[in-house]
Amino acid sequence: MPRVLLAPDKFKGTLTADEVAGHLSNGLRSVMPDVEVVVVPVADGGDGTLDAAVAAGFTRVPVRATGPTGVPCAASYARRGTDAVVELAQVSGLAQLPGGRSDALGATSRGTGEVIAAALDAGARRIVVGIGGSACTDGGAGLLGGLGARLSGRHGRALRDGGGALEDVVSLDLSELHPALAEAELVVACDVDNPLTGRTGAAAVYGPQKGAGPEDVERLDAALSRWAAVVAAATGHDHRDRPGAGAAGGVGFALMAVLGAVPRPGAQVVAELTGLADAVGAADLVVTGEGSLDAQTLHGKAPAAVAALARDKGVAAVAVAGQVTLTHGELAAAGLCAAYALVDEAGTRQEALDAPGPLLERLGARIAREHLCGVR
Repeated sequence: MPRVLLAPDKFKGTLTADEVAGHLSNGLRSVMPDVEVVVVPVADGGDGTLDAAVAAGFTRVPVRATGPTGVPCAASYARRGTDAVVELAQVSGLAQLPGGRSDALGATSRGTGEVIAAALDAGARRIVVGIGGSACTDGGAGLLGGLGARLSGRHGRALRDGGGALEDVVSLDLSELHPALAEAELVVACDVDNPLTGRTGAAAVYGPQKGAGPEDVERLDAALSRWAAVVAAATGHDHRDRPGAGAAGGVGFALMAVLGAVPRPGAQVVAELTGLADAVGAADLVVTGEGSLDAQTLHGKAPAAVAALARDKGVAAVAVAGQVTLTHGELAAAGLCAAYALVDEAGTRQEALDAPGPLLERLGARIAREHLCGVR
């Protein structure tokens, strides 16, 4: 009987990766009841990274932590032995903003630091931190505060959280950082290569997505420059121009410059955590996908990583998505022999948004008929 690997990312705003796989599986089995389906959800370091780790056998550990506006929220990390996975989006992400309201100057990454501290307290010594989807532009100052660092403003006063407060930062005291950091390995799962400051920095490029107006962007960029100088004074090295320093509103900067974290492509890290390569190699057909299959997909997104693995192992791969804007040539170059769009299957674009599940089941049936009926 044929074996199909379902390795989708989430369809942002509509379905989780697990839900996408469930509907596709139903569609496949409606045509070929004896098909063997293996599900390995994928992600690229943003939301869905924690779910992918749990699906791969990690245990979800609940914790309470500070949300981006300073309000405590329910969070978690994933653990397997001494390895842990922390997802910034889950605790310091846009989804945690009450009512979707942004706080461009005040949003903090403190909760992510608190979750890392909880994992360290529990014995984790290798921690993967997925930093996509942040709500903050605080240079990772909050994250460091959650791990024991002390930021001071003028006259030695403790600094409040948020990127705007960094306008007044004077010093950084690292003497009380969590002691387990000295023996822990931190990996940053991220695909952004922006520097911390300047025209392509965290505030200029990503600040507007988090509610920052033009004046806010100027203030935040100046504040991040001041923060970078303070960090350089404390560590002896200036990392503001390092690729990836601007990721997650500068959280990448703090992780690399202060904690010595190693940046790696998010989709690659998640693939290793989930054993994706072995699953691809054992399949007769691989099905991946995400909400929009477009030019960004080709630059480090999870479906591109899945397709590349399939191509390297000589396994046929197809994709499903809400919409597909890539050409046949681009799909083939990425390792995909076909791509299916919900908007093409639906009567209207709104139907694709409102009822993606039944459409995915229909696409699953099409994939079985077009790619599996000759495989036994």
